[in-house]
Amino acid sequence: MTTLERGLYRARLAQSRADLHAAQALRARCFGLAGRRDEDAYDAHCSHVLIEEAATGALVCTFRMQDLTSDRLESSYAAQYYELSALSGYEGGMVEMGRFCVDPARRDPDILRIAWAAMTAYVDAQDVRLLFGCSSFAGTETATYLDAFAMLKARHLAPARWLPRVKAREVFRFAARLRRKPDLKKAMTHMPPLLRTYLMMGGWVSDHAVVDRQMNTLHVFTGVEIGAIPAARKRLLRALA
Repeated sequence: MTTLERGLYRARLAQSRADLHAAQALRARCFGLAGRRDEDAYDAHCSHVLIEEAATGALVCTFRMQDLTSDRLESSYAAQYYELSALSGYEGGMVEMGRFCVDPARRDPDILRIAWAAMTAYVDAQDVRLLFGCSSFAGTETATYLDAFAMLKARHLAPARWLPRVKAREVFRFAARLRRKPDLKKAMTHMPPLLRTYLMMGGWVSDHAVVDRQMNTLHVFTGVEIGAIPAARKRLLRALA
């Protein structure tokens, strides 16, 4: 991925240990890990995208991507929490996208636009067929998100042939438990912005959410099949890239 500049921001891949440490420090601020960097063993196997303010070099957004194939799914971050054998027959390259965060002091929607432009450029360059990751809801209490989960059940469950199975010890089986008709306004109000974007691209999710008490989140496995992204959405993403 070459450096992209759009308006006030530029996107580039991390090139040094200092770049990686800056990404880990921003992640720690966003994830409430005061006084330390957010780092794990997966960082060494990922490409890290940095979105910076062009004029100052200030880091405003970061995420990481790991190139995978169906026979290497157990190397993914998501495989800690989801049983992914259903995807072992998926043909084509895969990228796991994770640790997506934006500086909480920044509210400019152009930050997300250039982030998705960078992701699109990377996916096209690597001929990726499936983009996946864990989409997180803040906190571990489900009550606030029942309409969001009901909407995921009604409209966005993974195709049965790709559906991840339960692996984590603590999960919320929303597809089995919820019988409510979703209030769409409430559902979208409480849907995480990153997940909302995945869904707009035709994304699908697992039938259960993992309760991650270490990160203080609920998360669902999320997949986006590149070939299934609506044509108008593809044109928009590629125009940005």
